[in-house]
Amino acid sequence: MNYKHLHYFWVTARAGGIMRAGEQLHTTPQTLSGQIKLLEDSLGHRLFRKSGRQLALTEEGRVALGYADEIFALGTELESAVKQAGGDRRALEFRVGVADSVAKSVAYRLLEPALQMTEPVRMIGHEGKLPDLLAQLAVHRLDLVIADEPMPRRMSVKAFNHPLGSSPVSFLCAPSLRAAIQGPFPQCLNGVPMLIQGAASSVRQQFESWLTRHNLHPRIVGEFDDGALMNAFGREGRGVFMAPRVLEAEVEAHYGVSVIGRSDELVEHFHAISVERRIKHPCVVAITQAARGRLFGIA
Repeated sequence: MNYKHLHYFWVTARAGGIMRAGEQLHTTPQTLSGQIKLLEDSLGHRLFRKSGRQLALTEEGRVALGYADEIFALGTELESAVKQAGGDRRALEFRVGVADSVAKSVAYRLLEPALQMTEPVRMIGHEGKLPDLLAQLAVHRLDLVIADEPMPRRMSVKAFNHPLGSSPVSFLCAPSLRAAIQGPFPQCLNGVPMLIQGAASSVRQQFESWLTRHNLHPRIVGEFDDGALMNAFGREGRGVFMAPRVLEAEVEAHYGVSVIGRSDELVEHFHAISVERRIKHPCVVAITQAARGRLFGIA
């Protein structure tokens, strides 16, 4: 493989187009296009397709980009390691995937202990759908997957679930909406605008069953896969929303909202999924110990 051609492809994919990549590489668009064409010919697949006036990656292009990211990141690390004074330790690489249904604040608090170790660590984080992340775990492109559900039994992946802990949920809203909510919780939710997690979230099905059990009929005005986006809408008074109770104080302080009620019937569970039956990776050990002790308080 001609790695110069691969580098041109990588810069173009990251820059979002031939013109911008040409400026970064100080070369003409014609030269750049020709070099990428040679790479496509050598691989036997198109890596880009036209999307209006823009270039979009093909499926093969996305695969190539993933490998190119690793190749050039490793090249940068090699250069840095050689320039460092002798005796410095190489950072331990830790590749982790986070299911997009896991709240970003929870993910950060779960992963942070890996960066607090005495050993230098280089964390490489990916976000995506759980099945996609498990597929990467199966071929050892990830060391760990953080999810809000255990690995589905139907998945033909040799991996193991390591429970990290669980948290019941709190219901919060902005002061402007709180003033209009009357009555005791949870009956006060009837007719109230509400923002809820997307269908992929593990708490979603629990929530729908909970509404039925309590004969509640809030007015659903938004569904979000991204918890931070849901919280942002909640901050503006667009609806009541749920958050793990373990983050209650953080959400109140950051978004200027307040708790209107809590439910022990709705519980979010968090899992670490790895190919190790017995956890040995130092970063995974740090994460599981901190989650089960400091974060969720499991004996």
